[in-house]
Amino acid sequence: MGSSPVVGSGTSAGCGGGGWRWHSSNGGGKSSGVINKNGNGNLNNESCVLSSTFAYFLFSFVVLGLIGSLYGRYMLTPKVLAGITALGCQEDNEGSWAVGVFYGDSPFSLKPIEAMNVWKDKSSAWPVANPVITCASLSDAGFASNFVADPFLYVQGDVLYMFFETKNSITMQGDIAVAQSIDKGATWQQLGIALDEDWHLSYPYVFDYNGNIYMLPEGSEKGEVRLYRAVDFPLKWTLDKIIMKRSLVDSFIIPHEGKFWLFGSDNSGIGGKRNRQLEIWHSSSPLGPWKPHKKNPVYNTNESMGARNGGRPFVYNGNLYRIGQDSGETYGRRTRIFKVEVLTTDEFKEVEVPFDVEESVKGRNAWNGARHHHIDVQQLSSGEWIAVLDGDRVPSGDTVHRFILGLASVVAVAALVILGGILLGPVKCIVPLSWCPHNVGKRSDAVLAWEQPSLSSKLRLFCSRLNRGSSILRARIKANTCTGTFVLIFTIVVAVTLTCTGVKNIYGGSGAQEPYPLNGQYSQFTLLTMTYDARLWNLNMYVKHYSRCSSVREIVVVWNKGVPPQLSDFDSAVPIRIRVEKQNSLNNRFNMDPLIKTRAVLELDDDIMMTCDDVERGFKVWREHPDRIVGFYPRLVNGSPLKYRGEKHARKYNGYNMILTGAAFMDSQVAFKRYWSKEAAAGRALVDRFFNCEDVLMNYLYANSSSSTVVEYVRPVWAIDTSKFSGVAISRNTQAHYGVRSNCLAKFAEIYGSLTGRKSDFRRRKDGWDV
Repeated sequence: MGSSPVVGSGTSAGCGGGGWRWHSSNGGGKSSGVINKNGNGNLNNESCVLSSTFAYFLFSFVVLGLIGSLYGRYMLTPKVLAGITALGCQEDNEGSWAVGVFYGDSPFSLKPIEAMNVWKDKSSAWPVANPVITCASLSDAGFASNFVADPFLYVQGDVLYMFFETKNSITMQGDIAVAQSIDKGATWQQLGIALDEDWHLSYPYVFDYNGNIYMLPEGSEKGEVRLYRAVDFPLKWTLDKIIMKRSLVDSFIIPHEGKFWLFGSDNSGIGGKRNRQLEIWHSSSPLGPWKPHKKNPVYNTNESMGARNGGRPFVYNGNLYRIGQDSGETYGRRTRIFKVEVLTTDEFKEVEVPFDVEESVKGRNAWNGARHHHIDVQQLSSGEWIAVLDGDRVPSGDTVHRFILGLASVVAVAALVILGGILLGPVKCIVPLSWCPHNVGKRSDAVLAWEQPSLSSKLRLFCSRLNRGSSILRARIKANTCTGTFVLIFTIVVAVTLTCTGVKNIYGGSGAQEPYPLNGQYSQFTLLTMTYDARLWNLNMYVKHYSRCSSVREIVVVWNKGVPPQLSDFDSAVPIRIRVEKQNSLNNRFNMDPLIKTRAVLELDDDIMMTCDDVERGFKVWREHPDRIVGFYPRLVNGSPLKYRGEKHARKYNGYNMILTGAAFMDSQVAFKRYWSKEAAAGRALVDRFFNCEDVLMNYLYANSSSSTVVEYVRPVWAIDTSKFSGVAISRNTQAHYGVRSNCLAKFAEIYGSLTGRKSDFRRRKDGWDV
């Protein structure tokens, strides 16, 4: 007979510890191996032979690893991949809390600072946008912080002080920091750490009493309610008195009808539930002694009911209001406002009232897109109300949640790889019995079942049945059949999908595509696109995607032709405005528009899709160079005669002197005025004549107005032209399109001068965004 497989010692039939070993066998079934000089059989000679099983697993690991790497490289944003190299702002399972400023005519009608159109030239913030204080604000000032939360204001004339919790990145505990603003909250100077103890501190409630300034921070970890007094405001404090030996959370003290009242939550007592309990005490002085309310605890209810305090109580129109935290969906999901109707030593009654704070619907791309759990609202001497709120873009425990999902994806991929190996043949069994304890030889299922039950025997029985299941599966689903092929393809697709999911959850961060601050401040821009009725499919997808980008304030649609759509047709997270033009002209793209509220405008064609992170990086670069056209599609104009060429030509000669304004940031106050100047009249006439080249003209107008660099390139991670899928591309014939543009180059060069001497090299930026 020929060759037959033989199971080595200590293995189960068809399921050894390694790969298959083949030996010659004679008719009597005796093995006739080749004996070496040492008398050893040929089994020793095969110890370095790579088994088919090992080769299969190695191949699967390499292929799936390569797919995961490519996914991480091209689909995850560069900032997320790079991580945070600074000591502060490390990913924290408690969240990524930040602080924003809001204004209003009353505490019940508050709008974010960006809606007030506060402009700051120093940081190119036109307008200033929330958040105004982040972990980076502290870390850049030399105080490493993971997040900032629980803000309280203290007003001294025209100077605002903000006290807040900062999570120390080194000690991983909360400290109390303080910042100062002299421009009504638009900018903040970090003064430093006001209070640092050996235990966690948060919720720094600051108030006046008898000419002194006091702070009542939460220090429940210490088991005491401590009252501190300022000895050198705002940075030096001393312990004035321990007013209560209890582990109270988020406490405040207020005067009301001749008494002082202390509100706080004690989660350490019997029956006390986290975020569900509230107790009240009363005294004739903030220094005590304190007596409990007759109905304590006044709340011990559902965590969504707002029992735990969420900021400073306030008085409006003679009524007292308390702020509570709603932690029903996740910790600190939102704040709720309660009107206190009865507060005596024997009774307490409050009712919830509507509270209108503008919430973002941008999800994780918004600084407060997931939750906000604290607010301090106060009235300024001008009569205007100002509020500081904290917010987070991710829910509580997001880091652990993502790690669990990523680990589950990895396990599922491993199971699918084994399944594929079983169907293809390299994997003969799922668990080799040689891995099981006390496996001294070949046993049948009957023998295993007969043995005295023990953990090892039960494990061997389970492994044997599991391996038998793999044999049955291989017998029923053969790889060379239609069913087998379908199962294999389905298995591969799911394994690739889960690989990408695992990479995203483990290495991709929170998934937020955040804005990039400049000099510690954020801003916003207007997104402007030009389209017509045949491109509605593109426009719907365009609006839904870009309206979720962090820094987009408004979308303006320049409607050139056809019946315009209804605003209700769009799924937009920001206001959208349709500007209907009288005639179909490409010059309409740059029409003067006094309704635009931002200085920055992103001109972006409706058939270009790129990540929000690409857009945010471009905005950051424009804020660094607001006098330039900053965009994503470079071109190099050179040669004689001038010839319009694509990006490959610019790459070949390592430089560019033009940025296509179909995807570019510019100054709306400068660019549009320049485009509609008398000097540009001849160029506009050519644009109407050719129905092309409006972006080329803008580049010439910028170059004509300055002798310095006027264009800046930012390379997108990826960009997709969606018009190729919808069949409504404007320039279907590339050669004809380029020919028209070459004519434009020649005409514009005659009118406005040449661009050929203005080449900017790639790789000039230190951040590497122009590579």
